[in-house]
Amino acid sequence: MLSGYIKTHETKLPNCRAHPCPGLLFCGFLSLFPFLAFNTSMAQADIHFSQFYETSILRNPALTGVFSDNYKFSAYYRSQWSSITYPYQTMVLSTEYRFALGRNSYDFLSFGILGYVDEAGDLNQKITGVYPAVNINKILDQRNNSYISIGFTGGYIQYSFDPSKATFNNQFQNGFFDPGNPTMESLPVPRMTIKDIGAGINYNVSPGAQKEVTYMIGIAAYHFTQPTFSYYNNYKIIQNVRMNINASMAKDLNDNVLLQLHGNYASQGTYTEIVAGALLGYRSFAAFSDPVYTVYAGLFYRYQDAVIPTVKLKYKNLAVGLSYDVNVSSLTPASNSRGGFELTAVISGTYPKNRGYDKKAPCPRF
Repeated sequence: MLSGYIKTHETKLPNCRAHPCPGLLFCGFLSLFPFLAFNTSMAQADIHFSQFYETSILRNPALTGVFSDNYKFSAYYRSQWSSITYPYQTMVLSTEYRFALGRNSYDFLSFGILGYVDEAGDLNQKITGVYPAVNINKILDQRNNSYISIGFTGGYIQYSFDPSKATFNNQFQNGFFDPGNPTMESLPVPRMTIKDIGAGINYNVSPGAQKEVTYMIGIAAYHFTQPTFSYYNNYKIIQNVRMNINASMAKDLNDNVLLQLHGNYASQGTYTEIVAGALLGYRSFAAFSDPVYTVYAGLFYRYQDAVIPTVKLKYKNLAVGLSYDVNVSSLTPASNSRGGFELTAVISGTYPKNRGYDKKAPCPRF
């Protein structure tokens, strides 16, 4: 029964992780990149987020440090499918820093680290991951603020479950459940680990003198070695290569109103995910200062899965976002359109002036 549970949790719930590719949608954009061939006999799909634009290291390591400040701390929480079964709960903490490569240089080196815990099921099956990342940001054209970034990450992932919460048929005797009844089951070691490698490239540009619009596009891949792992020797799960394509645009419509467009495509084995949408923001300024607060409202769509209304409030250097997945997939009769909610918090800032490498680089205003 334990083996059957793990198989169901990891391979039989595609709506929890990803969905069939529509083929024609974004085909012109995706045709720029070759698709990878995967072994899909038994595979594990990665975690995902509705506010995907906030999780740079898991999306593309070349996005590490690509923001308008020098450092940031981020926290994310996601709860999904509580209306159907024991909810999937995902918690993430990350931090990123960037430093100029010399006092007169506009090239930057960025570092970051991200850790997450993904938990689901009555056995508290957990996936715990740690991803340090490094990113080289090379300026191509200072006038148009164009950068090419190449990033790398090496992850450590542990899978585990709580065997004390397992129940078996032979513990039910004469119509009653007795946890003290012997099960005669031989349980496996309740944890296993794998190592991961990922890399990506990203390009961003803000043309024009006023830098009122920024474009960004990148591609990344994770699990290059396609490691296999198992609680049982005769049952192998493959961590298939995941390819990820990111695209964004930010534009100032006027002094107070700004528009952001975000899109993401992920492909891993038999699973694909396409999600895209927009955020419209209004910002308020104090006299001769940066914006005091900015209020965003937006809507995203995950193909064949969910409509995602999103709100975000940024006050000075603190930004808090909230989104909710309104399920529109084939699980709608069971979920009653309730997918899951997601909460994010990000604090960013610049280094003190006496640090020496305190330069605030021209970067995308996302």
